[in-house]
Amino acid sequence: MDYLKDFIIHFVGLSVGNHHFEFDVNDLFFERFEYSQLHQGNVKVLVELDKQERMLVFSFHLEGTIEVTCDRCAEEFSMPVSGNEHLIVKYGGEYAEESDDMITIPATEYKVDLSPYIYEYLHLMLPVRIVHPEDENGHSDCNQETLRILNELTAHTDTDPRWDVLNRLKSSVEDSNQEEKKQKKKK
Repeated sequence: MDYLKDFIIHFVGLSVGNHHFEFDVNDLFFERFEYSQLHQGNVKVLVELDKQERMLVFSFHLEGTIEVTCDRCAEEFSMPVSGNEHLIVKYGGEYAEESDDMITIPATEYKVDLSPYIYEYLHLMLPVRIVHPEDENGHSDCNQETLRILNELTAHTDTDPRWDVLNRLKSSVEDSNQEEKKQKKKK
């Protein structure tokens, strides 16, 4: 049985107006997407469909937690996610993605699979840099032993002599620019 079939909306039999759907995104959902950055989570997805004569307007509300890996200490933790998204589906001649939030489907189509959109929305909710949140005292919840080792490794790195030459050249140019500015001010 295909778990993702539950995320398909058969809209042909629905009357014009508002319709509500509720989905539970869990580990089974993420297993269906190969090479996913996300593997575990528990997210409630509420979908409101406004069915109109020539288009469908989907409004999504996503809320829950997903398991992510900290970019700083490489340990997994549960990150809360919450957000709202919209998708407009127009009827037309063939499948086309008009924009990030608008697609066209053939007029003969009778269903829409929301799973790839939900999957994409969850990924878009992730920050660029994923790190453990801070506790009430402002300290990172990262693995302290890992942070200690990283600090030791970065504190004892020798500089590459090639960069030393470039840094001296850069300093020389900056010094001459400052001297030039001083001369202009005197005039």
